[in-house]
Amino acid sequence: MRRVVVTGLDVVTPIGIGAEPFWKAALSAASGVRRITHFDPDGLPTQIAATLADPDMLEGFRREAGLDRPQPRGVVVGVRAARGAVHHARAAEALRSRRAGVYVGTSGERRDLRELGAIAYASAAAGERTPVSFARGLATAPGADTAYRALPQYLTSCVAGLFGIEGPAATVQTACTSSAQALGAALRAIRGGGIDVALAGGADCIASPIEVQLFCLLGVLSKQNHDPAGASRPFDARRDGFVLGEGAAFLVLEEEGHALARGADILAELVGYGTACDAYRITDEAPDGGGAVRAMAAAIEDAGLRPTDIDYVNAHGTSTPMNDRVETAAIKGVFGAHARHLLVSSTKSMIGHTISAAGAIELATTVLAVRDQIAPPTINYRVADPDCDLRYVPNAAVPARIEAAISNSFGFGGHNDCLLVRRR
Repeated sequence: MRRVVVTGLDVVTPIGIGAEPFWKAALSAASGVRRITHFDPDGLPTQIAATLADPDMLEGFRREAGLDRPQPRGVVVGVRAARGAVHHARAAEALRSRRAGVYVGTSGERRDLRELGAIAYASAAAGERTPVSFARGLATAPGADTAYRALPQYLTSCVAGLFGIEGPAATVQTACTSSAQALGAALRAIRGGGIDVALAGGADCIASPIEVQLFCLLGVLSKQNHDPAGASRPFDARRDGFVLGEGAAFLVLEEEGHALARGADILAELVGYGTACDAYRITDEAPDGGGAVRAMAAAIEDAGLRPTDIDYVNAHGTSTPMNDRVETAAIKGVFGAHARHLLVSSTKSMIGHTISAAGAIELATTVLAVRDQIAPPTINYRVADPDCDLRYVPNAAVPARIEAAISNSFGFGGHNDCLLVRRR
């Protein structure tokens, strides 16, 4: 089987722009959660998020990439992370090929329903009683180009065009596992011999009025508006919901021989991927954690390792009462007695839940943990929960021997994905 290595990565997060600034902030236990400022959240039960709302910063990203106006925020930060990963890997020439692919997990942009309605009806003839189809409205309305840029596949097209990637291009939308599945698809494509190199990751900036309200209605968001920095509390007994986050991450994956032939630096080896569905309910995971167990077990088997070979778990760790309890039980189910020896932490404690981008950001975090032999913290962990009794690296990073590590992603719809990296 062809071996796949990570030769570059970059991230855009509320605590750091670029891999190294992000990593320094994560190891220092920074929080990117704050009151929402890019729209008025008054009246909403949740008024906080980990956002990327600085218009000057986003405009700078847009200009650097040569993007024309207007562009959704998710596209701007996604392109920024993709460019950074390619630069880090020195892979621009390698990607300009039919033996290269691009794999992206993203939600697209959440548009205001009134705006979408105006676009859909814009081509109706004056006095026409029957509304035109939505598709026809998008094709003929003055805002059609803007509307198309809101679709998930637009970011994939942008990235492919920017780097001249002429091989497979895939857009994945499976909620919180989107970019993890995109990375898993890239891994399999390289292993299978269809391509030699891939740019894979994800981006999401969906902290919008409608999205915040929808998540509030589901009852999954934290309401700690008085304490934004302390609101995301994975595995803590006081946790009351997740904090919506925004961000992006991309990684350059290569067949090992391809990477060595061009003199690329290797950060880690991506050795395992597992995916499973709960087949339970769309809004929450199965209480027995069966899908999560199968995904983790499949990733370990795919890597040819044993559970006892794993040293660190970058948990999905959302800070919701159910997720953290179920994930803890699932880790115990996979690792048995070894679960007590694992270091486990949640990046979401610092940057919130970045939805489609979460898997990519957290895999990048895991690669950096393996590279530097240090486990990042779970911040805001103060009160132990008897149902969550693993080693969660509370509040401060811990230097450790990390030879192999997994990154978990679980999503609405019952999706469960696990990626496994090994030290080089």
